[in-house]
Amino acid sequence: MPETAIPANPSTQRRHGTLAVLLLASTLGVMSGTILMPVLELLRSGLGISSTQAGTLLTLNGLTIAVVSPLTGWVVDRVGVRGPMFVGLLVYGLAGGAGLVTDDYTLLLASRVVFGIGTAMALSALTVAFLNGYRGRDRDRVMGWRTTAVSLGGVAWPLLGGALGGISWQAPFAVFLIGIPMGVAALFLVSTPETGPASGTGGSVVGATTLRAALAARPALLGVFALSSAYMVITYGLLVFLPQRLAELGVHDPVAVSVNVSLLTGTSALVGLFYARLRRAVGINALLRTTAALWTAAFLLLGLVDAVPALVAAAVLLGAGGGVWLTSLTVLMGVLVPAPVMGRVSSVSSTLVFVGQFLSPLLLGPLMAATSIATGHLVLAAGVGAMALVLLFVRFPTDTEERGEQGQSSPGQEAPASGSSPSSR
Repeated sequence: MPETAIPANPSTQRRHGTLAVLLLASTLGVMSGTILMPVLELLRSGLGISSTQAGTLLTLNGLTIAVVSPLTGWVVDRVGVRGPMFVGLLVYGLAGGAGLVTDDYTLLLASRVVFGIGTAMALSALTVAFLNGYRGRDRDRVMGWRTTAVSLGGVAWPLLGGALGGISWQAPFAVFLIGIPMGVAALFLVSTPETGPASGTGGSVVGATTLRAALAARPALLGVFALSSAYMVITYGLLVFLPQRLAELGVHDPVAVSVNVSLLTGTSALVGLFYARLRRAVGINALLRTTAALWTAAFLLLGLVDAVPALVAAAVLLGAGGGVWLTSLTVLMGVLVPAPVMGRVSSVSSTLVFVGQFLSPLLLGPLMAATSIATGHLVLAAGVGAMALVLLFVRFPTDTEERGEQGQSSPGQEAPASGSSPSSR
């Protein structure tokens, strides 16, 4: 049988080592884009390219992830998590560091494509390892920790990128090389277990062994996919254009830019620590609605207030929402999807997430160029506000909330199934 879950009864030290590797490797996904954001203007000037070309260089790996994720998800379902994680992280380090040795824009674009392939492989393996390896409240806690780890990476990596940007626009590419030792650690510390029981909980979905069957049994997954993609359009609506907006307000220092980027991710890290408690207190549906409301307020600030403090406040609001948004959507996948197809379903989510990331500058760039960055943010405020209204009338099934599942100390064990109706929270 293919392995897609963490072993049911590993030693405590082995489980802790596995979790540490998974959490550390999770920070590399956000680094794929944020490490270069503080030097985006320096990169544009150094290469002699336009803002749109610079944004494309930043997000091309996202488009690559979107294209190849279905294949990587299938591979993970077939062969397990350890091999794909090792290969993915190795390619991540080698291709990501290519910017150190070339200043040719075409070669950089090619390296970002290869980099995206490695990232897709690693992310597919990581997501499956988390979702199939933990159940109930353990899953809530670990996914919250994952959000915190990703967010802390989003704080540390941009700060490092901004500091290295003081040397040259190429220096931040060196940070991607960390993927190489991380891949070696995954090879030795991440377990190679047998497939665990289905993680989905409702009706025929437990027996689903194809992507089509899982989607037919749980159409709510389509909503999860849509909201995941929307998240990237929203977040990159701030991040991609943040350096230009700060430049308009007289802020040009790469370190100052990186501090503003880190405010968003730092807030997400703090919220992630309390995710399990928040979910138990109000439920996933309420968390999603609250997030949409926070984001609406953030983009209204960006569109209406022409001052640096408005950018700071908006970054905090976006970060607070982001700390629960993708975490909640990923947890929902764990509730709705059976283990044998978790790789394929999570890969569809990754595809749509990175399609949103790639499209964000292409959709918003021309709009902001024709009007202003502030106008673009007001358009985003209207879009997110509409999404908040829709979420008032949409309720995702969250079976684990209703059953009050207890966390298991041994990842990979299936929580008791229930035939109760989905929670309405």
